[in-house]
Amino acid sequence: MQNELLQKRGLILTSPSSFGKISDEPFRLLKEAGFNFINNPYGRKLTEEEVIDLAVDCVGIVAGVEPLTAQVMDALPKLKCISRVGVGMDSVDLEYAKQKGITVVNTPDGPTRAVAEFTLAMTMSLLRRIPQANANLKQKKWKKEIGNLLLGKKIGIIGLGRIGKIVAEQFRSLGNQVIGFDLDPDSNWAQHNGVLLSDMDTLLKEADILTLHIPGNADKTPVIGQSELSKCKNGAFFINAARGGVVDEEALYQALKLNKLKGAAVDVFCKEPYDGPLCELDNVILTPHLGSYAAEGKLQMEIDAVKNLIQALMVTL
Repeated sequence: MQNELLQKRGLILTSPSSFGKISDEPFRLLKEAGFNFINNPYGRKLTEEEVIDLAVDCVGIVAGVEPLTAQVMDALPKLKCISRVGVGMDSVDLEYAKQKGITVVNTPDGPTRAVAEFTLAMTMSLLRRIPQANANLKQKKWKKEIGNLLLGKKIGIIGLGRIGKIVAEQFRSLGNQVIGFDLDPDSNWAQHNGVLLSDMDTLLKEADILTLHIPGNADKTPVIGQSELSKCKNGAFFINAARGGVVDEEALYQALKLNKLKGAAVDVFCKEPYDGPLCELDNVILTPHLGSYAAEGKLQMEIDAVKNLIQALMVTL
């Protein structure tokens, strides 16, 4: 009976490289709903060819950030649903999925708290040069790094969606002045939380600490390039835990190298894994796209993605 149910419901690819490592609950949910699954065997982001090879017989994909292009979808004749673990849909050709009748869903609330807290952690680490001090001591160098206080710093937040709002509330609770820019600002929320809404140029010029929480441009061009960075306050700190491609990495490298920016913390990159020139600089903290990697939030995202997938497939199968 179970084999018959699996044959009826079909096969699922779970593609995120660390899917199911915190708990087997997401797999249990798939099994209980009558689905079998193939897990990512590579422990890294899949290529187009690998997605096609693994998912050729799949009716659904619990997706990470692998490229789900028109070419991939054309090679997956049984595919009915893509359920993203996370928020960003940059890696999915949404228009083509719609044309193909493939349902695409995500987990917009799952990473909110984790990324917001990660942004605060990156800010503190950046200001006090904690990673550099740690690296020194592990090399048996007793060197006292001189950092900066958060006190008195003006925080500039570009993007006041779910994550940006919580980041703003965190900094306000610590006594910082917060200015924000959003294409569709929530004026009532901003007034209630003491956040000053601003245009982009004013924010860039006034912020001591600039943090990004935006999805990026539809055409994949950077939102923050050389022109925007040149407007930043001299000695400002810069944090990107939003999306790879939102920032021109070469322009950021030059701003850091020339000390236009005093420091930066970057969690997301155009090409991942990242091994570019930012690795050469001492005034930048680099992390491997782990903003949402808090155990509690990550597990909830995986569970939500599986539930979204099951709900969507029950309608079509």
